[in-house]
Amino acid sequence: MASRPAISLITVDLDDTLWPCEPVILAAERELHDWLRRRAPRLARDHDMSSLRRHRQQIGALRPDIAHDITELRRLSLHNLLQDYQYSGDLAQQAMEVFLQRRNRVEPYPEVPAALKRLGRDYRLVATTNGNADVERTPLRGLFHYSINAAQAGAAKPAPDLFLRALEWGGVAPQQAVHLGDDPLLDVCGARQVGMYTVWVNRSGRQWPEEQPRADLTVADLQGLFEWIGGANSVHTSRTEYQGED
Repeated sequence: MASRPAISLITVDLDDTLWPCEPVILAAERELHDWLRRRAPRLARDHDMSSLRRHRQQIGALRPDIAHDITELRRLSLHNLLQDYQYSGDLAQQAMEVFLQRRNRVEPYPEVPAALKRLGRDYRLVATTNGNADVERTPLRGLFHYSINAAQAGAAKPAPDLFLRALEWGGVAPQQAVHLGDDPLLDVCGARQVGMYTVWVNRSGRQWPEEQPRADLTVADLQGLFEWIGGANSVHTSRTEYQGED
C-alpha cells in the first residue's frame, strides 16, 4: 500500500463538537436582553430576543460582505437599533462584551478536556469556528496551540479560507492534517475539499446526508478518535482503509 506523511495537525470545530451550542447562545441572548432593559429600556420594550434576531438577519442580508463575521453583524445590528431609539450607538460595544462574556461560559462535553490534553501532547491543535467563541475565555483555555475564526479568515466554512489558514500556520500539507467537526457540510465537506482527512463527530446518532461523500471516520465523541489516528499515522496505511461508519 502507498505510504503518506503522518498526521501532525488537528483542526477542531467548537460549537456542538466540544460543547452544546444552543443553550449557551440562548443564555447569552437573555443576558444581553436583560442588560438592554437596564441601559436601553425603550429598545428592550419593543424588541424581544426573537425580533432582535430577525433584525440581525435582515442586516446580514443587506451586508453580505460581513455576513461571515457574526460579532460585527450583531454589533452593527445593535448599533443601528440603539440609534433608532435615540441611544448612543457606542453602547453597542458594551452590549457585545456582555454577550461575549456569557457566550464563552460553555460546558464542555465530559470527555473533551482530557481528550484534548492527550491529543495536544502529540499533535498541534487548532480551534476553528464560524462563530465567536474564544477558547481562551472558556474552560478549555490553554489546550489549543492556535485558534482562528471565520471573521479572521475572511470567510465562513465550508469555504476553504479557514482551513487553509490553519494549514499555513501549521506549515503542513493537507494530507498531514485532520479536521474534527459535527456538521457534514460545513466541517466534513469543507475540510475534504482542501484535501484534509475528516472526522464527523456525531453525538446524537444522526443519519449522514447521502448526497455527500462520507467522512473518513465517524465517532460518537472524541474518545473514538484515538485508535483511528494511531493507525492513520502508520506509514503503511492508505486512506481507503478508513471509512466513516453508518
